[in-house]
Amino acid sequence: QVQLVESGGGLVQAGGSLRLSCAASRSIFSGNVMGWNRQAPGKQRELVAVITSGGSTNYADSVKGRFTISRDNAKNTVYLQMNSLKPEDTAVYYCNAPYSSSWNDYWGQGTQVTVSS
Repeated sequence: QVQLVESGGGLVQAGGSLRLSCAASRSIFSGNVMGWNRQAPGKQRELVAVITSGGSTNYADSVKGRFTISRDNAKNTVYLQMNSLKPEDTAVYYCNAPYSSSWNDYWGQGTQVTVSS
């Protein structure tokens, strides 16, 4: 069964930290660039971090220096460590395989992150 299952969201005060996890099916995960996206109320979904199968990473300017993406290829899992959280980081966070022609439009249920000021 093809799936993406995000977890780890919650309510945190500004300046706090959260670690998100995304368990993926092998068919989506293996060999693909994996990414974390977020969608705030009334805004478009944006890609905030990506990681290649070899571990190279790239980040949106809005999260650079605060978020760290990583992956465990043995567990088909991608993580997002979020530090120094700000109220503007409040969103539903989703993982996906953004550059895969087969899976780039496949999404899980997401995990809500709420940062209070």
